[in-house]
Amino acid sequence: MRNVKTRIFRIVIVVAVIVGVGYAFRGPLIRLFFGSQAPPASQQGLTLSQVSDADPTVVAEGLDVPWDLAWLPEGDLLFTERPGRLVRIDPDGARRSFAIEGVREAGEGGLLGLALHPEFETNRWLYVYYTYEGDDGLTNRVERYRLDDDGPADRTLIIDGIPGNFYHDGGCLEFGPDGYLYITTGDAGGSSRSQDRGSLAGKILRLAPDGSVPDGNPFGTAVYSYGHRNAQGLAWDADGRLWSTEHGRSGVASGYDELNVVEAGANYGWPEIQGDETAAGMRAPVVHSGPDYTWAPGGAAYWEGRVFFGGLRGEALYEARPLRRGAIQVHAHFHGEFGRIRAVRIGPDGMLYFTTSNRDGRGRVREGDDKLVRVDPAIFR
Repeated sequence: MRNVKTRIFRIVIVVAVIVGVGYAFRGPLIRLFFGSQAPPASQQGLTLSQVSDADPTVVAEGLDVPWDLAWLPEGDLLFTERPGRLVRIDPDGARRSFAIEGVREAGEGGLLGLALHPEFETNRWLYVYYTYEGDDGLTNRVERYRLDDDGPADRTLIIDGIPGNFYHDGGCLEFGPDGYLYITTGDAGGSSRSQDRGSLAGKILRLAPDGSVPDGNPFGTAVYSYGHRNAQGLAWDADGRLWSTEHGRSGVASGYDELNVVEAGANYGWPEIQGDETAAGMRAPVVHSGPDYTWAPGGAAYWEGRVFFGGLRGEALYEARPLRRGAIQVHAHFHGEFGRIRAVRIGPDGMLYFTTSNRDGRGRVREGDDKLVRVDPAIFR
C-alpha cells in the first residue's frame, strides 16, 4: 500500500512539473510546434488592427530579399537586395541591376542598409552596408559610391572591421538631422561584445560623411550608444529624438523585442537586462514585445507622432502610438497578409511603403514575392 501511494505521489509531482514548464514556455512552445504566432488581443500594449478601409497597393514585385530602399530626386527607386545587387527602378517600371563586388550573403548577412547623402542631388553619394568574407571570417563594412547613369562608381571605404556572423549583423544606415551617418551593428553572436565599448559590435555608430569621428561622440570613437543586441531600424521624430528597433533574445525562449529612444553614450543593457529589468547605468526600452511574443522588428519610419516598423517573425506592420502619461500602445496591421515585413519608409509622396522578405529562407513565399507595398498612413488615424 505504501509503495502504491509513493508511486502516485511521484506521478503527481512529475505531472505538476510538466504543466508548470509548459505554462512557463507556452508562447515559445506554440511557436515551435505551430509556426507563425497570432498576436494576443492585448499584451505589452499590443492590439490587433481592425482597419477596414485599407487599400494597400503593390508597387513593385519580383524582388529578391530587398533590405532597404531610397528615392532618387528624379523619381527612381533604389533597392539593396541581400544577395549583393543594387536595383534601380524608374517610374515606368524599367529595372537595372548592379552588382556590389565582394558581398557575401550568409544567414542574415549580405547587402543590407542603404542611405543617400543629404546633398545627394549635387554630389550623388550613396552609402551601403554589407557583409564580406574577411581574413577572420564574416565581417561587415560601410562604403560610399557615386551613383552615375551607368551605376555605382568611385568606391570609397567609410568604416571596416564590424564583426559579422551568420546571425546579428545589424545593417541599418540613416543620416540624422545633424548631418552625420548613423549605423546599427549586431552583436555578431557574441553577446559580451555589446558591453565592450572597444568593439564595434552591438552598437549604434555615428560618423561624419567621410568616415571620420565627430568631435561630439561620447567616447571619442565611432561608438554613439552600446548594449544593443541587433538594432535594425532608426527613425527621428519631430522633436529630434532618435528611435531604434531591436531584436530581443532568440531560440525557443524568444521575445522581448524592443523599441528604444537612443541617446549619446547610453547603455541599453544587452545581455545584462531585458524587458522591464533595470540595472544601474542601463536603459530599459520604451516598450517591448514581452516574453511570449516576437516582433523581430525591421526598418522604422516616423509619421505624425507614431513610429511604424516592420515585423519579420511577427509578420505585421507595427505602429507604436503614444498615449497619455508617456505610455505606448503598439498596433499590429496586416498581420499575416503579406508575410515578413522588412523595410518601412515614408515616401516623397507622403505615403507609407514597406517591403516583404519572404524569400530570405525563413518565410512562406507568396506569388509575386518579394514586393514593395504602398499604403496611405492616414487610414491608421
